[in-house]
Amino acid sequence: MDQLLELCDTEICPKMEQSLPLIGDAAPEFTASTTNGKIKFPDDFAGKWVVFFSHPADFTPVCTTEFIEFQNNLKEFEKINTTLLGLSVGGLTSHLGWFDAISKMQNGTNITFPLIDDLNMNVAKLYGMIQAGASDTHAVRAVFIIDPNGIIRTVLYYPASLGRNMSEIWRILVALQTADAFGVATPANWTPGDEVLTPAPTSASELREHDKKIPWFMNYKKLDKKEIYDKICKKNAETK
Repeated sequence: MDQLLELCDTEICPKMEQSLPLIGDAAPEFTASTTNGKIKFPDDFAGKWVVFFSHPADFTPVCTTEFIEFQNNLKEFEKINTTLLGLSVGGLTSHLGWFDAISKMQNGTNITFPLIDDLNMNVAKLYGMIQAGASDTHAVRAVFIIDPNGIIRTVLYYPASLGRNMSEIWRILVALQTADAFGVATPANWTPGDEVLTPAPTSASELREHDKKIPWFMNYKKLDKKEIYDKICKKNAETK
């Protein structure tokens, strides 16, 4: 056994893959410098939903469009108690230079949410954002949606060539908050105002009352858009 362990410390034994944080896990903790100052994560964001996302590099076209769109949608995210946190494998000087370039573009945008300095890749590796199949030095386009209790609720990965869809990220956040607030699930292509899915019948009386036109395990319910926003906004206000 000792000889096998020694071999695993050499090039003979393949390198073990890093573990990735999974849905339902507590968000890994870290302290880091950002373009908005030092943060302790997730403690400094307690009580808020967080969209924690990474991008491959500063001064790249797809990333630039994403940052502009994240900033343009910032107020919409804030309405549903959500804050943004970005990460790049780069230093603060590079980040700030990139932000300055974005601000000087036509219809320039000032980026106000924080971007983590992760030149040593410590945070990127902690969150599985460095994937050898894509690059050993650049983070993939990852998105971690983390709830007010610091629990990972959604994980998304995109290739370098594909920019993220802000509407889908916003939809996920509203769907998660709706599920928490009303004890429901959301079907394919759901948007606020569409029918939701409630738990299947658990008793003979409930089964008798079920709509016979659809399978017993499918249970739809109308949920008004205003009712959703009234409740999730109230719930978010109570957590602040």
